[in-house]
Amino acid sequence: MRRSTFSFTHLILPALFSRALTLPVIQSSPQGEWNNLSALLQPRQEHTTVAINETTLAVAGGVLGVYNGSTQVGVQTTDTVQLYDIPSDTWADVAPLPLGLNHPNVAAVDGKIYILGGLADGGNPDYFIDWVATGDSHVYDPSTNVWTELESMPRGTERGSAVVGVHDGVIYLAGGMKLLRDGEQAGLTTVTAFDTISGKWQVLPEEAANIPDPRQHAAGAVYENTFYVIGGRNVDQYDGKDTVFKLDLDDLEAGWTTSDATMPTARGGVSGDVLGDKFFVFGGEGNKEAPNGLFDQVEVFDLQTEKWTELDGMPIPKHGTSAVAAGKSIYIPGGGLQQDGKEYVLESGEVKLADTSKSLDVFTVKGRGDWESYSWSPVP
Repeated sequence: MRRSTFSFTHLILPALFSRALTLPVIQSSPQGEWNNLSALLQPRQEHTTVAINETTLAVAGGVLGVYNGSTQVGVQTTDTVQLYDIPSDTWADVAPLPLGLNHPNVAAVDGKIYILGGLADGGNPDYFIDWVATGDSHVYDPSTNVWTELESMPRGTERGSAVVGVHDGVIYLAGGMKLLRDGEQAGLTTVTAFDTISGKWQVLPEEAANIPDPRQHAAGAVYENTFYVIGGRNVDQYDGKDTVFKLDLDDLEAGWTTSDATMPTARGGVSGDVLGDKFFVFGGEGNKEAPNGLFDQVEVFDLQTEKWTELDGMPIPKHGTSAVAAGKSIYIPGGGLQQDGKEYVLESGEVKLADTSKSLDVFTVKGRGDWESYSWSPVP
């Protein structure tokens, strides 16, 4: 149906702007290699990836590429869910989402997958892209291949593209957006929490209920007892942020704080996860210096010292993907290979308006101890 297809030829972006950056001193580090494993079953972006356990990953929702012959002309919201078995390097379809979602808020807790809202097709024929927040929530049990309905997000907090973290069985959602309509995509400050044990949404203290500034398309996670929200954007693709917001989950009344250590490259559309005591941030979009509009930066935030390290760039820059750590690796499936809606002229003269990937990129760290003993290597 027309309402579920995003045609990039009709994307209307808001006014663009940039800001000057003050970059911190960047530490050097050993470099390594990337490795591609079995590709996704279809090109996909704006999905979420979680690790059910150390050997199984899940990719849920997002948008699939829409093609006219071999040329991608847009994307379409999907309800598909695929599991990736790391030892056998194989993908498999499982029970689909009860509702097609892009930018879903997803977490894995005790071997189950929780979907807590996201963006769904709005169905307004006056717009070429009309993605609207829904609070519908469900949990998936891999042992039965069944989705079970949960209590919906509290009225007024429905959103997609939130940063998700888990602590003591509670899933925290920070920021996000309610609407993505022909380029309109304002960020939110909202923070909510779902208790997986009681199956109820919690009421957070006022000090914890909002991040310091609106964010969507950010990265983040919980490390030890602290919830981090890193980078992201507010109003458009060129509104990239370099901030690191923090919340002590054992002292919610203390509220959110902002680290003095800003990310070296301000950007949104990023992906990332925690590996050891480091948070890795990959890619992003809104790069005015790149023909495809993407960032290839890989930047690492030391969660103990709050210092940043810059690594060599991604071999193939991506945005709109979702990175997840398992073992000593970070897995980055699918994603967008050019900024959404940006015309990209090939050497042949052909103009690309969309390019969705189905590759599975894997980043592995080997070694123990201090950061200087780490290196890059292929996954066995």
